[in-house]
Amino acid sequence: MSIFLRQIVRYVAQKAASDPEVRAKALKAASGAVDQAKQIAKENDRARAAGKAFRRALDKLGNND
Repeated sequence: MSIFLRQIVRYVAQKAASDPEVRAKALKAASGAVDQAKQIAKENDRARAAGKAFRRALDKLGNND
């Protein structure tokens, strides 16, 4: 894991530990990621399923204007 990514993960973990609102958002995001992983694992064409999941995530980020 790159140093930059490791620092981001550490920062998010510290914020989640200290702020209940951030903790709730992190738990919601983690459960969503687990649901997506389960859905991808069930598909025969996992690469295509992963691409579709990535597109859905980008669409959600774009709709939060």
